[in-house]
Amino acid sequence: MRAARLHAVGDLRLSDEPVPVPGPGESLVRVTAIGICGSDLHWWDQGGIGDAALDHPLVLGHEAAGVIGDGPRRGQRVAIDPAIPDGTCRPCREGYRNLCLHMRFAGHGTQDGAMREFMTWPDEFLHPLPDEVSDADGAVLEPLGVAIHAFDLGHMRLGAPVVVVGAGPIGLLLVQLLQVAGAGPVTVFEPLPHRRAAAAALGVAVADPAEADDPAALRALVGEGAAVTFEIAGSSEAVQLAMAATWAGGRVVLGGIPDDDTTTFRAAVARRKGLTIAMVRRMNEVYPRAIALAAGQEVDLTSLVTDRYPLEDAATAFSNAARRTGLKVIIEPAP
Repeated sequence: MRAARLHAVGDLRLSDEPVPVPGPGESLVRVTAIGICGSDLHWWDQGGIGDAALDHPLVLGHEAAGVIGDGPRRGQRVAIDPAIPDGTCRPCREGYRNLCLHMRFAGHGTQDGAMREFMTWPDEFLHPLPDEVSDADGAVLEPLGVAIHAFDLGHMRLGAPVVVVGAGPIGLLLVQLLQVAGAGPVTVFEPLPHRRAAAAALGVAVADPAEADDPAALRALVGEGAAVTFEIAGSSEAVQLAMAATWAGGRVVLGGIPDDDTTTFRAAVARRKGLTIAMVRRMNEVYPRAIALAAGQEVDLTSLVTDRYPLEDAATAFSNAARRTGLKVIIEPAP
């Protein structure tokens, strides 16, 4: 089979490898679609993410769908939950499996991901895809799951105003969730024109962060502020804007991953407003909800996919994704 391995910063190579053999409780999956995530780009252009660093050639990719190739579920189309918690540590026992202390995660650390033709994966993390959800949409279920988890952390109240900072795929999915859930006015801040256009097409107010460069300008855009603000951009500037845009006693949900593993903000703003800050760590047991929303067409995943590449063009796909000229880039190892 073919696999795309990251050997060093920007050095993604296609190689021929043996088809993996499933172990007990696992299935062989023929991978049909993989999305390139912002965290994949951290690995590709920085050689790591947070405190995890590349120390051996790694198969990236954690947003994936495929077809089971063996066993009693042979031929079943599935979405691949990339997280394998140990199920025994304290966070797992307390219901926070996304915070597992011994997590194995596709395309991270020592765990190869989905950017290959075949992979083995535990059966319990292979979720059946209904006919209404395409393979490419199945790959986008992972970012939808992150958006659902961020939404849950926001404790949104019906009809309350909300701000979203960042209109990449997760930010746009979050906007759709907010609309489904009955949020009040939603305002999206995004510096890239094509992403602002994508947010505006959803029927929400949009603005360039540069338009909110002083308190008066920000008030003109969001009034007294938002009850909840979601930051999905990954920069300190975005975090500071999120806090400035939230009213006193409000909640700020931080979902972006900063390039230098550092986030800074004015403590006085957060303290004087008494803001509650929540941090997003992947997702927690939300795949069934994500699949139901997609199958019921309550969220649109298809329009987020702007670019598709075969596996042999994976390096080009990463280069284009890093330029952020589109939205979601998908790699398709097999027709």
